[in-house]
Amino acid sequence: MKLFASKSSFLMSSAASFDFLMKPIFLHGFSASLHLLLLLLLLVLWVVNRVKEAGGEGSKETFRQRKALWYNYKLTLACCFVVSAFNIVLCLLNYFYWYRNGWSGDKLVTLSDYVIKTLAWGAICVYLHYQFSYSGEQKKFPFLLRTWWGFYFSISCYCLVVDIVVYKSHTSFPKQSLVSDIFSVVTGLFLCIVGVFGRIEGEDTLLEEPLLNGDSGVSNGVELSSKKGSDTVTPYSNAGLFSSLTFSWVGPLIAAGNKKTLDLEDVPQLDSSDSIVGAFPKFRSRLESYDSEGSGVTPFKLVKALFFSAWKDILLTALFAFMNTVAMYVGPYLIDTFVQYLDGRREFKSEGYLLVTAFFVSKLVECLSARRWFFKLQQAGIKMRAVLVTMIYNKGLTLSCQSKQSHTSGEIINFMTVDAQRVGDFCWYMHDPWMVVLQAALALLILYKNLGLATLATFGATVLVMLANIPLTRLLEKFQDKLMESKDKRMKATSEILRNMRILKLQGWEMKFLSKIVGLRNAEEGWLKRFVYTNAMAIFVFWIAPSFVSVTTFGACMILGIPLESGKVLSALATFRILQQPINDLPDTISMIAQTKVSLDRISAFLRLDDLQPDVVEKLQRGSSDTAIEIVDGNFSWDLSSSTATLKDINLKVFHGMRVAVCGTVGSGKSSLLSCILGELPKISGTLKLCGTKAYVAQSPWIQSGMIQENILFGEVMDKERYDRVLEACALKKDLEILSFGDQTVIGERGINLSGGQKQRVQIARALYQDADIYLFDDPFSAVDAHTGSHLFKEVLLGILNSKTVIYVTHQVEFLPAADLILVMKDGKITQAGKYNDILNSGTDFMELVGAHKKALSAIDTTVDAGFVSEKLISEGDDAVGFANGKVQNDGNHGNDSGKVDDNGPKGQLVQDEEREKGKVGFSVYWKYITTAYGGALVPLILLGQTLFQILQIGSNYWMAWASPVSEDVTPPVGSLTLIMVYLALAIASAFSILARAMLLNTAGYKTATLFFKKMHLCIFRAPMSFFDSTPSGRILNRASTDQSAVDMQISYQVGGFAFSTIQLLGIIAVMSQVAWQIFIIFIPVISACIWYQQYYISSARELARLVGVCRAPVIQNFSETLMGATTIRSFDQELRFQEINMKLNDAYSRPKFNVAGAMEWLCFRLDMLSSITFAFSLFFLISIPEGIINPAIAGLAVTYGLNLNAVQARVVWNICNMENKIISVERMLQYSNIPSEPALVIETNRPDASWPCLGEVDILHLKVRYAPHMPLVLRGLTCTFPGGLRTGIVGRTGSGKSTLIQALFRIVEPTEGQIIIDGVNISSIGLHDLRSRLSIIPQDPTMFEGTIRSNLDPLEEYTDEQIWEALDKCQLGDEVRKKEGRLDSTVSENGDNWSMGQRQLVCLGRVLLKKSKILVLDEATASVDTATDNLIQTTLKEHFSDCTVLTIAHRITSVLDSDMVLLLNQGLIEEYDSPARLLENKSSSFAQLVAEYTVRSNSSFD
Repeated sequence: MKLFASKSSFLMSSAASFDFLMKPIFLHGFSASLHLLLLLLLLVLWVVNRVKEAGGEGSKETFRQRKALWYNYKLTLACCFVVSAFNIVLCLLNYFYWYRNGWSGDKLVTLSDYVIKTLAWGAICVYLHYQFSYSGEQKKFPFLLRTWWGFYFSISCYCLVVDIVVYKSHTSFPKQSLVSDIFSVVTGLFLCIVGVFGRIEGEDTLLEEPLLNGDSGVSNGVELSSKKGSDTVTPYSNAGLFSSLTFSWVGPLIAAGNKKTLDLEDVPQLDSSDSIVGAFPKFRSRLESYDSEGSGVTPFKLVKALFFSAWKDILLTALFAFMNTVAMYVGPYLIDTFVQYLDGRREFKSEGYLLVTAFFVSKLVECLSARRWFFKLQQAGIKMRAVLVTMIYNKGLTLSCQSKQSHTSGEIINFMTVDAQRVGDFCWYMHDPWMVVLQAALALLILYKNLGLATLATFGATVLVMLANIPLTRLLEKFQDKLMESKDKRMKATSEILRNMRILKLQGWEMKFLSKIVGLRNAEEGWLKRFVYTNAMAIFVFWIAPSFVSVTTFGACMILGIPLESGKVLSALATFRILQQPINDLPDTISMIAQTKVSLDRISAFLRLDDLQPDVVEKLQRGSSDTAIEIVDGNFSWDLSSSTATLKDINLKVFHGMRVAVCGTVGSGKSSLLSCILGELPKISGTLKLCGTKAYVAQSPWIQSGMIQENILFGEVMDKERYDRVLEACALKKDLEILSFGDQTVIGERGINLSGGQKQRVQIARALYQDADIYLFDDPFSAVDAHTGSHLFKEVLLGILNSKTVIYVTHQVEFLPAADLILVMKDGKITQAGKYNDILNSGTDFMELVGAHKKALSAIDTTVDAGFVSEKLISEGDDAVGFANGKVQNDGNHGNDSGKVDDNGPKGQLVQDEEREKGKVGFSVYWKYITTAYGGALVPLILLGQTLFQILQIGSNYWMAWASPVSEDVTPPVGSLTLIMVYLALAIASAFSILARAMLLNTAGYKTATLFFKKMHLCIFRAPMSFFDSTPSGRILNRASTDQSAVDMQISYQVGGFAFSTIQLLGIIAVMSQVAWQIFIIFIPVISACIWYQQYYISSARELARLVGVCRAPVIQNFSETLMGATTIRSFDQELRFQEINMKLNDAYSRPKFNVAGAMEWLCFRLDMLSSITFAFSLFFLISIPEGIINPAIAGLAVTYGLNLNAVQARVVWNICNMENKIISVERMLQYSNIPSEPALVIETNRPDASWPCLGEVDILHLKVRYAPHMPLVLRGLTCTFPGGLRTGIVGRTGSGKSTLIQALFRIVEPTEGQIIIDGVNISSIGLHDLRSRLSIIPQDPTMFEGTIRSNLDPLEEYTDEQIWEALDKCQLGDEVRKKEGRLDSTVSENGDNWSMGQRQLVCLGRVLLKKSKILVLDEATASVDTATDNLIQTTLKEHFSDCTVLTIAHRITSVLDSDMVLLLNQGLIEEYDSPARLLENKSSSFAQLVAEYTVRSNSSFD
């Protein structure tokens, strides 16, 4: 103080000429001049930099992003922004004050100073942001800024000294000058300290905010750190209190999203407590402890386990919810006091400032508690969803066969995508039930304080509203239950259809199956319609509820004679408005409780399903027994309730190192025997012991999406030597050489881009690489040609597995002599067992099989000398192994003998990462959504309904405020009855407005969802086969399930919510500005700041939301694949590894979701702060206005609406962001609504005659085919003619182009060049259905659909029962079907799993017998049946298709030997085409070599 005292005496004794230095006009003028000079300097610097950039002189570093927004820089930027904001507030306050009390020169200079300061400090913020966001080498703050901060601090100190001198001299001066100068000194000191001592951390700093960086290197012109975001744990895990409260920890990720398009690697890992890896073990142990008695998982036990796994978060959020609720009611409680204060009745001098402070503090508490509450609930929801998905996945791995048949993969996918998600979403609503009670209690207390006994009427009205919930709840729960059931059925059918789309297109059935899906959707839409209209009624009831409660309350006041003063009325209205929110949310809460209950019931019912019997197999310790497998008196059955067992009286003993062959006719129980050894087949009685590890090769290959190498290693560590040995044995080396990416080639879903033989060989390689003790092969040689089959048998069974225990099922009799033990099966029993020669004469069953084989061999010309086939030919790999059916083939030129691909085009994987839009969601997406239903005609009506509702609501509240007296001694302008009647009329009118709006919105939303569904599904079903080859079904199912659910149930409310909250905000601004138009000025910068924040945030939020969508598909895809391959996974004992993969995929999905939640709260916190400051400023302005200038009641009305300002303002921006996040579902559906379609199904102007084709002659001219523009030719110029009415065999090694030729015939793939002409008609000139419906095919993979025998044989319902029975008898299935209870209506489970592979093939034969086409194609149609059945099929075909053109692709040479012509393909070219007899005469012909090789193999015992 001594310093100030001496300064004071010096100034007081100075000459009068220096007095101006203490005048406010000089101080403000000097300050304004300096700030103006700074503005000019900054402008000049900006111009210079722009010129440099334009001339290319600027360093590239200028455009590179810094590694992080460093701590000092952030604080400095915040400080400069606060100085700018502080000056604008002072400017506005002084302006309003002087506007009422007159102007002077001093005041104008002061005001100018504040304006220039605001601009100058705003310019500094921009300059700082530019310097440190775009400069890569900045280590210090710029010299200009450091100099300026020194000046600023000096001037501020001088002004503060002057203030103190003036104050001590007792001269009157404005108090705000002292406040301003103190503030300036503090901020100036801080800036000086930072400017002098603060250095920016260099590039080495990795600890501050590592989230900014996604990839190392340069991406999108942005330099990034070498450390990926995905390598770091979220900063949330070690965020401090301030960072947690303000959500600053997510700031760097949002900043990164502003600079580049975010990818998953930019998103940090979850904390261990939020990660499924950390959370699931605790959850599982809790659930197991609650189910200790083993009665199964009930919904209650599930809820209990979920609650206790997140109880801390739940209790903490309950505390935040309580604080938020109490803080919300502070405003209504104080409004009456505030109105009285404005009316001049003041208790003490500073009461106004104390009221403003109370209002502001309550808003801060409300904001902070709400943000923490919402974030923690979302955090808990994400964790709950993840643990439930993991439980469902783990259950799917252990389901018994019977249980799996009762719940198909489509249904189980719904458990994951819909039910588990809904339980997670319920967290939002968790506290609503008890909060409604708390809010009602607080509301009644405030109302009792203001309105006395009339509160009883309020209580009664509220109870009535609550009681109205009961019927609505029941209806909503019922409709939700039915809706989910119908969705399950649709998804189940969709999943099955997508798996079998190839066969549907070959048969021309896709539109029939589309109509089946549409029919299931129509049933679903019936329940959806009921649900949304019931919901609309619920919305109407609850929007009318606050008006009903207020009319009841004010009516009771009139009857009881309680005076209605404006302050008390406004307090009551504010209370009703706050109470309105929970009451309005109540329908959503009730609906959500109902939906969640249904979901929990469904999940717990699924978790209670039977698992595989754990005691089927008794596993002995490795090396503890000489016996590898022993079955004693074993009886097994797929259906334990059935009276007949699947396997009966099985006695088997297999020693280590034995080779056991299993043979028998179709349906004799061969595959079931392997299933029982694996422990898959439920045991009725007996014992089964197994000693050692096992590997299994299924009859239907199960291949995972992913690289070929990953499929072969199957979780094992790479051992290059063993790996190469396995590839050699499985003849895969040449396949991999042909591929651009070798063994890194990504295989499509279910191995879609591999031929059948290649899938089988990859599967065998997977088993070999495991180096197990026991190998189980389920007829793996049927899918490969004769040469490859010989190679595999020799190299695999007799080579690598020579010392292993091997049990192989086979239909090839030639592979039987090599076995140590042969088991002959019939009707589920082992009828014969022994060595080949021992059992040959001991029974009829084996004799029949061998006899059939010898009969087939006798067809081969006996003059063929098998001896000339060299050892080289036997041992070499496939000459031309390529990727048939898809896709990559050897494309050597005629003179190219190297076998390498001559491919100059771009290289690309067939299956690409899922596409996602980038950048802003286009306006066209919104426009498409709102104009789809009725051309958008309902949109203006919906907006009109909401606008009318808002106007009528404001009108009714304005009427109550204006017509009620401020105090008892003021005469009211209207009578009590008029007051209530007008209010009632306005309330009823607003209720009907909201009813119209709710009904119209739901109508538009429902219609849009319906149209979107139809268009997307039509496009998917009309898409070419290449789309399904390269698109995993998980992506399509994701859109049909999750995205469709969002369009059905959410997006209409999101889009409507944005429009309604915007109208509400405009209403609040209108009311507040009507009191004093100057308040409108503060809205402009605040709304600008809100929009800036929203724009800054949305780019990151949008990409995070897209990542959520993209990361969801792999979870579904992996689960779908796991369910299909569960037997294989269990046979390799790989359950744990697959559970870990599922956890990783779930965490990858949860990561962006977690950050979406954090980013949303980051934005909401800042918006809440801005609106709270706006509200406080408005209140401050109202108490500053002299008494009598404005009506206290109307001012109180403005405050009433202002209490809602932060919520509504935040809701507008939140709705914008949420709408953009949700509209991505529409964007994703529109992607699949614009898929290029196949050519027309029917061309009306060029339809073939009804009798076409009458001859069946097929002319192929210069045919060239490739599967994609960037891929090599598969067929390279074929020209030949298949004569009508003759049988033509098509042979060639794996990958020679056989299946591709057939696909070209059916136009599954269009010719690149050339044409195919059938009976004079170019097939490319007619419609696809006209073509495909006139051709018949028995495909390589026998396919049956869920349904009945009748629906499988005749899906188009074109034939009578007599015709169907006739076809069944012809294909030898009639007796089998007659045995079944339902006969033609016997059930067929998903994929036809309850029928054997051979029986399925016979059903496919039945289809073509019904169709009776002139051209029939057999694509390896007898690969899955034994020789006897093969002979039977051939005989049947000869008998019934004698005058037809039959094209046969076969691996069994005997199937083509009796053909009229044989076409031999090699590397996409015709090598030979002649009659079999002529080809066999020339022993050097390739066909003769194939036949001889087959003969050698068939006559060899491979010993």
